[in-house]
Amino acid sequence: MPHLLNLTDSIYGMNIDFGDQVLEKAQELSRQGIDPNQAAKVLFDQDPEGRNYGIGIILGGDGKPYPTSPTLLAYARKEIERSGAGTYMNSDRLKQPLKEAVLRWQRVPEAHWDDFALALPSDAGTGAVRTAVEVAAMLRPNVATLGVEELGWPAYRAIARAQRLDFKAFPQEGVIAEDGVLPLYQAGPMNTTGLVQTEATVRARAEAAAARGDLVLLDRAYSGFEFARRLGADAYDAVMRRSYALQMAPFIEAGTPFLAAVSPTKAFVTFALRPAGLLLVYTPGGAGKKEAATAAVTAMRARGSSFEHPVTRAFAAALTESLPALEAEHEAAMRRVAEAEESWQRLSAGTPIEYLFSDRYAGLFRNPQAHPEAGRRLYGSHLYPVFSESRCRMNVTGLPLDEAVAGEHVAAFAGQCL
Repeated sequence: MPHLLNLTDSIYGMNIDFGDQVLEKAQELSRQGIDPNQAAKVLFDQDPEGRNYGIGIILGGDGKPYPTSPTLLAYARKEIERSGAGTYMNSDRLKQPLKEAVLRWQRVPEAHWDDFALALPSDAGTGAVRTAVEVAAMLRPNVATLGVEELGWPAYRAIARAQRLDFKAFPQEGVIAEDGVLPLYQAGPMNTTGLVQTEATVRARAEAAAARGDLVLLDRAYSGFEFARRLGADAYDAVMRRSYALQMAPFIEAGTPFLAAVSPTKAFVTFALRPAGLLLVYTPGGAGKKEAATAAVTAMRARGSSFEHPVTRAFAAALTESLPALEAEHEAAMRRVAEAEESWQRLSAGTPIEYLFSDRYAGLFRNPQAHPEAGRRLYGSHLYPVFSESRCRMNVTGLPLDEAVAGEHVAAFAGQCL
């Protein structure tokens, strides 16, 4: 794709004329129906001096993508070699140990394992969320609306539409409790805002659903990331247990049936490989377990996921045989996010965006309100967040390790965001 301009400005300078040209291109992409996330990548790719603050991957301090999971790469190569025979293949032989490995990784106490079933939808976490919605629609045929937290993941709207459900956003820290509404909560730092819910909020949601007999969907896109900054003082195991205690335990303790869509993409840095998502189906005391299992099998069959891609089979084998290695990679990914968060916290002190790096926020993204001039000014500084609905979504791992450069970038965002 051709460059927008022959650039001569320093990456640290601001060229408003250049920013105006990028903004015009962004508006053109929007008129073409290009998603804001995709538009950010298009614009960034056209600027050789650009800095990625929008594309949803984990970045190293050099601005380059963090390395793909070496464990999964090794298993994928081995699985490709096994795939020479022209036949269907899946990982059914690993069904029980795979479920146990996932529950062990999520730190679910063994006493509850019999109340869980596991499915492996294709297409990573997105596939797991969509399959969860499909299963829930079969189990609750009276559901007409997908209810989500305000400023949540944009793909929820598309998933609702594909399932022919209405869509309704509720306050970020509220409880979704309406007839005909399927509650979908983000069980981790919110994508896109980074907000971490309090224990009181999570328990209120669990208890309300239990009282109403609602089935709940939990989107676990960022397992453990809400407590990544504690890794300096706590071990990985303690961080994961803390995440389970906040995000999943309240629903189990309340006796609330739920479907948890767990994504391996951020945890194990597998963006390029796109292994399967992990769909955990929880039925308290086994009540309705057979019905739920049948719905999951039906949804998987309809999605063509009964037989699996090589990377899915590789991922299943890696989880069952090399969970400690994957967990070490998960810890490394969280440490990179925590490193970036701590830099933002230090450099944003005393600015309008310092609140975004308090204990109430965590994970890969922040999504503050943007000043009207933010687009042209940040683009003019060669900084590429995602602009959508008057907000500026920032990938925190875009921040460079160089303290002086990082300080200039933080100052640019602090001057344009609220």
